[in-house]
Amino acid sequence: MSQQVKEAIETKKQLMELLASREDEMIAIRRHLHENPELSFKEEKTAQYIADFYKGKDVDVQTNVGNGYGIVVTIKGDRPGKTIGLRADFDALPIHEETDVPFKSKNDGVMHACGHDGHTAYMLILADCLIQLKSSIAGTIKIIHQHAEETPPGGAKSIVESGALDDLDQVFGTHLTPALPTGTIGYRSGYAMAGRTYFKLVIQGKGGHGSAPHQSNDPIVAGAHFVTAIQTIVSRRLNPFEMGVVTIGSFDGKGSFNVIKDNIEIEGDVRYMKTETQQLIEQEIRRMTSGIELEFNVQCELTYTADYPPLYNDPETTEKVVSILRNSEEKDILSVVEISMNPASEDFSYYLEKVPGTFFNIGCKPKGVEKVYMNHHPKFDIDEAALLISAKSVAEVVCSYYGINE
Repeated sequence: MSQQVKEAIETKKQLMELLASREDEMIAIRRHLHENPELSFKEEKTAQYIADFYKGKDVDVQTNVGNGYGIVVTIKGDRPGKTIGLRADFDALPIHEETDVPFKSKNDGVMHACGHDGHTAYMLILADCLIQLKSSIAGTIKIIHQHAEETPPGGAKSIVESGALDDLDQVFGTHLTPALPTGTIGYRSGYAMAGRTYFKLVIQGKGGHGSAPHQSNDPIVAGAHFVTAIQTIVSRRLNPFEMGVVTIGSFDGKGSFNVIKDNIEIEGDVRYMKTETQQLIEQEIRRMTSGIELEFNVQCELTYTADYPPLYNDPETTEKVVSILRNSEEKDILSVVEISMNPASEDFSYYLEKVPGTFFNIGCKPKGVEKVYMNHHPKFDIDEAALLISAKSVAEVVCSYYGINE
């Protein structure tokens, strides 16, 4: 065994021991953040808390990166090597918390209901431990504390466009999910999470009295026709082997019972696994909108905004990460399993468009509960043991994949 390999083994052992010794600190940070959640693009105090954590440490800290409060922390090893990115998001959701935890949200109507408090907590401690061991790092590690994952246009795209990550060779991210037991890590190679598009259709008709419909152009009738017709895109235009979902989430046509409205607004959501699918659905929605105008003699204004692209995990990178985690000697990592495609969206996809990488899930199913509440639910909670598992799993990747004594 070479001296370099011996040093790598020793460094990894030190890192894992450091992380385990600071588990209570991870939990304390998570609880502090959980008590003080802030919405996307309004995370001023959270960002300051993160920046303050790095004060006095031997790292470069960039604040206000991108279109909000993004922070990029650069840990430069003592020897040259590859540059990897590790991302944790820190925004909360506009949800009134209904849990019974003693560290319940102090901001009414705002809640960390997706685990971003946990992501930030483990990443801060992992980063600090890596800083302590930077003399053993061959290369550079960039810690990406990302704002506004929950609200389009999100923070990831702007951080990528800022140029702060132009030197990345690989990028990695995780997400806590109670769908998996604590100790289980879920992965998906290739297309793993759906892309998302928002659309809004304003139909301008001609209002009038309900007793004289022939003197009006009823936008509600035109809108109802659109709602029905749009569902045929998935059932009759999309290849049955391709994933696509079109949802009408809002139909604003409220008025008086005997009045034909002048205009209505329809809002919806489109999900897809491939960019080609998004393009086909958009083409069909625009075609149907034009048809509505001709058929009902109304004017339509369509807003169609592609938010987050599909998340594509590089197969080669994912395969290597799975091998690393399955061969881990850490007793906290119990199993590594392949999971199904997820129709939810995630702006980590923007990082993966720039450089190869992978995004995997960390099980955090709370112990001893009869019913599990998923991400974005008012009663969402996690098993805090998953924080250390998150830190250790990412540390395995850093140690064995690129960063330390490669």
